[in-house]
Amino acid sequence: MPAVAPEIALLVLGVLLLATVFAGTLSSRFGLPALIGFLSLGMLAGVDGPGGIAFDNYQLTQGVGIACLIFILFSGGLDTDWHDIRRVASPALVLATFGVLMSAGIVALASVLILDFDPIQGALLGAVVASTDAAAVFAILRSTGLDLHGDVPALIEVESGSNDPMAIFLVGSALTFMTVPDFSPFALAPGFAMQMAMGAIIGLATGYLLPELLKRTQYRHGGLAFVISIAGALIAYGLAELSGGNGFLAAYVAGLVAGNRVFAARRILTIFQDGMAWLAQVVMFLTLGLLVTPSNLIDVIGPGLAITFILMFVARPVSVFICLAPFRRFDWRAKLFVSWAGLRGAVPIVLATFPMVAGVPGAFMIFNIVFFVVLLSSMIQGPTINWMASKLRLTAKDNMATETVAVPTGDEKDAG
Repeated sequence: MPAVAPEIALLVLGVLLLATVFAGTLSSRFGLPALIGFLSLGMLAGVDGPGGIAFDNYQLTQGVGIACLIFILFSGGLDTDWHDIRRVASPALVLATFGVLMSAGIVALASVLILDFDPIQGALLGAVVASTDAAAVFAILRSTGLDLHGDVPALIEVESGSNDPMAIFLVGSALTFMTVPDFSPFALAPGFAMQMAMGAIIGLATGYLLPELLKRTQYRHGGLAFVISIAGALIAYGLAELSGGNGFLAAYVAGLVAGNRVFAARRILTIFQDGMAWLAQVVMFLTLGLLVTPSNLIDVIGPGLAITFILMFVARPVSVFICLAPFRRFDWRAKLFVSWAGLRGAVPIVLATFPMVAGVPGAFMIFNIVFFVVLLSSMIQGPTINWMASKLRLTAKDNMATETVAVPTGDEKDAG
């Protein structure tokens, strides 16, 4: 392959980034999530499109995806109000753990019965697609202007920002069973507890120290504050992973703690990290779009449709209704909307690169099925989020209308 001059490579990269943004904006105008535009541009630039760029480096894609997810989760934490966390902490935690586990189990069973996967392959596919995607959920809820009343929006955002660790743990466990035949399942529970605990502790420490560093130094008003915030997100992830914790949880918790503390640079850092999160989404989806070969998706249309149907209409609703059953403040309408708002996005595709890098049997088919599921889920659920909220009367406008139309009391009738 002939070498490309650096200036040409940078020019092409700049054009691709700009074109990806325009593609995302265009898809949003048609009611589709921006990620559809990002992915589509990547596929057009790829080997099957007019761009003709041959890219099949799954390990590099995995690294790009991990780096981008760090900033997406860190920014999501910065934008999340601690009061929202306190109100929905219990149901969000149940959904982010047991909900993901149930969804993964239902998809795994369906994979064995419908796709003739062996149990471990089915468990791997279920784990990959089980978590909702923080980038997709944050983008949809904040870009469509959807004004939901009650605790529903906070529940959806907190769950999507905190359920990746469980999915990553399940994917890692399935891969371990596939590559280490004598691995004991009794080691899973202590390992999961260790990952969550260390991730939370390091995230709390990093999120507390970041504002302290900015308050006590001359960096709080300069551009170096942005550099420090980037370093904070990366340090939280890296320290957690090296300590046996979950780096994604640490990045989210670090952003959450820092964003809810008072310091001079908080507002500009939040704006800057929001820009970083959008850049991360563009780069990640563009890279994922380049990686996939659209012609390969033809072979997985049947399995992809089956898994999408199971995920959207069985696995997600069953897990949500069961997990939220103890929380009486969420009625059937809220549960149904939370089920429908369980968007899949970049996280499942990034997780699908793990089996490819590990070289396990069936990894290529799993990757293509996951990509198909994400595309179909985004194209169906994304554009209908507002419609579903309106039909279920969950918007603030619907709530105000309900409160305004009141039955007059006897005294009011007499006064009339």
